[in-house]
Amino acid sequence: MKNLIKFLCLAALVLGTMTDAWAQPSYDLNEAAQKKMSQLSFLEGNWKGSGWMMAQDQKRSTFESEETIQFKLSGTLLEVEGISRSEGRVVHHALAVISSAEGEGKFDFTSFLQSGEKGTYPAELIDGKLYWYPKKQVRYVIEINAKGQWFEIGEYNAGKEWYKFFEMTMDKVD
Repeated sequence: MKNLIKFLCLAALVLGTMTDAWAQPSYDLNEAAQKKMSQLSFLEGNWKGSGWMMAQDQKRSTFESEETIQFKLSGTLLEVEGISRSEGRVVHHALAVISSAEGEGKFDFTSFLQSGEKGTYPAELIDGKLYWYPKKQVRYVIEINAKGQWFEIGEYNAGKEWYKFFEMTMDKVD
């Protein structure tokens, strides 16, 4: 009888810990995330344009750029793929996924570069502009300007002032 009780206790313990392993994740649509992500619908589409960037040696170079932005997973993620070329050579190629984060107007910006660099960075929507911060002193700001163009800048904070090192303007092509 003691062996039967020990066996039953052991079986209950093992089966109790395996319940989570057998449980299926929820496949229900996260409507709150979908609604929050819809705030970024102004970015959706195919965009083409040009811009400039300042290198560490303070030399400005120009580039042509294309961005493809589309919602995925029933509108709960926003995929951003950008490729820039200068004199026919790829100078930047990135893929990012923007997802909902805790807090009003807060997002996670997960970026992957052709160099292999990757990371998840804070992003936020402020007055219709998307800000994302790949480093503590660096921010990018994306907005749709009065002409309906994608307008993006990159800035570096050197104390109390932000200095622009990147600017890109694109037209929607779809």
